[in-house]
Amino acid sequence: MSSTRRSLLLSAAAASMLVPPAARAEVAAPVKLWEGFASPVGMGFDAAGNLYVAEWSAGRVSRIAPDGRRSVFAEGLSGPSGLAIGADGTIYVASYSRDELYRFTPQGERSVHVTGLATPAGLSFDRAGRLLVANRRTNQILAVTGENRLEPVVEGLRTPVGVVETRDGGFVVANFAGGVTIVRPDGHRIEAGAAFRTPGVGVVQTQVGRVFVVDYGDTTVREILMEGSSRIVTVGLSSPVGLVLSPDGAALLTATWGDGAIYRIAIPS
Repeated sequence: MSSTRRSLLLSAAAASMLVPPAARAEVAAPVKLWEGFASPVGMGFDAAGNLYVAEWSAGRVSRIAPDGRRSVFAEGLSGPSGLAIGADGTIYVASYSRDELYRFTPQGERSVHVTGLATPAGLSFDRAGRLLVANRRTNQILAVTGENRLEPVVEGLRTPVGVVETRDGGFVVANFAGGVTIVRPDGHRIEAGAAFRTPGVGVVQTQVGRVFVVDYGDTTVREILMEGSSRIVTVGLSSPVGLVLSPDGAALLTATWGDGAIYRIAIPS
């Protein structure tokens, strides 16, 4: 066993002992898959199993084929942050620095889809198939209803950087400067981020409705429990920021800002 993997296992075991039994899931050691990325943030899989990674400081989107081959999908971007892939294979990338949202065909043809945003961060799709944007500077979650058309969905947040719509029609929002907000379908809000230092862009939901959020200011990925608490599912990462569900739904992949790597985390039962 390598010294790095031994250290991760020991850290995971130590973290598990610090979590109360009622809020404890199995703490899995992260497994490094790839490295050498330049500040990776948003990630997404297409239907063919290709993984797309937005690399903030390199100004590009990389693509990793199912066999592990890596290539540059798009470059010359300014602060690419959130990334989401539609059912038709369209790739959407937020430009945090230019306040724009780009639309890419699967062949790499780029167009500007939305302008006039305010530090857009994480992207996801709601149950109706609309693209959601965590618009950090205006403290809103916006739905894209057409080319350059936006509709507020959640307002009055605290620097939101990531969002998913839950299966019951509510939302879970990661606020960079203010924890995690659970928004119930009736609008009632629960603050679930007491254990977080700085939640990041990565917020994902599994097919059965479990929600996971990265803690960019710490070394953990946590599961959000809908009554308002959370529990650690992995520890020992270097500023995790991106998060995506694996195509088979059995694992999470997280991108780490600190060491420019992507790790696999088995989803605990």
